Amino acid sequence: MGTMRSLRFISAEALVSHPQVARQSLDSVAHNLYPLLFKASYLLERAEVTRAVLGRWPLEEFRLGALLGPSADHPQDLRDRACRACLEALVRGLADHVLQDRSRRRLRVADLTGIRDVQVQRCPCGRALGKWGRTRLLARTCCELQAEPLAAGRPVEVLADLFVTEGNFEAVVQALRPAGPAPLRVHCPSFRADSLSPSQLLHVLRLAGPGALRKLEVVHNVRLHAGHVHQLLAQVGFPRLASLTLPTKAFDAPPACASTPDGEDRLLASIARELSKMTQLTELSVAFSRLTGKIPTLLGPLQTPLRVLDLANCALNHADMAFLADSAHAAHLEVLDLSGHNLVSLFPSTFFRLLGQAARTLRILTLEECGIVDSHVGMLILGLSPCHQLRQLKFLGNPLSARALRRLFAALCELPELRCIEFPVPKDCYPEGAAYPQDELAMSKFDQQKYDEISEELRAVLLRADREDIQVSTPLFGSFDPDIQETSNELGAFLLQAFKNALENFSRALRQIE
Repeated sequence: MGTMRSLRFISAEALVSHPQVARQSLDSVAHNLYPLLFKASYLLERAEVTRAVLGRWPLEEFRLGALLGPSADHPQDLRDRACRACLEALVRGLADHVLQDRSRRRLRVADLTGIRDVQVQRCPCGRALGKWGRTRLLARTCCELQAEPLAAGRPVEVLADLFVTEGNFEAVVQALRPAGPAPLRVHCPSFRADSLSPSQLLHVLRLAGPGALRKLEVVHNVRLHAGHVHQLLAQVGFPRLASLTLPTKAFDAPPACASTPDGEDRLLASIARELSKMTQLTELSVAFSRLTGKIPTLLGPLQTPLRVLDLANCALNHADMAFLADSAHAAHLEVLDLSGHNLVSLFPSTFFRLLGQAARTLRILTLEECGIVDSHVGMLILGLSPCHQLRQLKFLGNPLSARALRRLFAALCELPELRCIEFPVPKDCYPEGAAYPQDELAMSKFDQQKYDEISEELRAVLLRADREDIQVSTPLFGSFDPDIQETSNELGAFLLQAFKNALENFSRALRQIE
């Protein structure tokens, strides 16, 4: 690293490099040097020093993201190091801190948010502790401390992004709802849920301080229908929520009102009313929900323009697209995903009108499996040309030839902020007449040598335009998702159980028929 470290930081590193000396001299270190000692111990992965620094922390606040971020003393950013050894030491140090004599306790707020989970860990040990693991560690520590006989005193407010699944649910519930006095009180600015039942989700969210929640992600294996969504928003309530992600089929009608279309519409209108009460909501992700003709009902009442909108695979129709193009949201959109819709062939005028409205703000655009073919490229180039803020364009799964891609890449070079293109495997690399959209097996059966040649040609287009600042790739099976990576074993077990239940129900039905 060519970063300039201050003399103070170099001294902190020297002290931390001798853990025993560091631990013995902590009491004589000036309070304003503790943040440097913490960052130095994290950088050098001296877990025992990290723990001791937290145990004796002399300031009222500890904010992890700010301490690991760039500073005048040490410009390097360590927030993408979710180092297991250091984070475990940090939480143990926090426990040591609250167990010590009252007169020595200074800490009031410990903000553990601000860590970024990335694919490649840059810490020396290379072992990460992801968001789910951090949630379990904090919850277990809270539970252990609840069992300790403690001197009375003000509890430390701990801010943490929680990721809750069946596997850590019990510990999280106990941590959030202590039976007696608890030395650590957990508050949660962001909450992610997976593999929970709807009743478990409602229960844990009621305990998680919904009044302060900023971001809620309910994903994959939480089987919600529209009735649950209404219950969640109306009964739990999230007045400060800025970002909401709902799982697949979250807007399907509950069994009770599936038969009456007006009952279904009333339920959707009530959900929209609840959403409109969230005056800070600017991010909404409802991919894989069937919302044909329902977008005006759902988004019409919102008070605040959305900046992030994910409507991938929502079976939108012309009325939905026309509403989006003319809505107040269009001119504020920064991130838009309309994957899974044949936009250019079915709604060319409304789609390009929407792009035109969003051109001044749009940073990330995802158009995967949108049936974009060679004959559409001219229109697409025209539509994208005013999008001068665009940083990422993702359009995997569209049947485009190498020739069309070369033409598109030449035009994309004109977008000054563009840094990332995810492009499809060119049609030329598949057998003649291959069907789209492709399943995973068909998608992976292409001529690798031909792909590599075309890929080089496309990079050459960028180089000739002096745009080597643009990264290009074809991530066939999606981009890296740290949360899915971390809980894949549990998700697998959850899906197997669901499959087993379905088979049992099926065989029971067969026996009844016999």
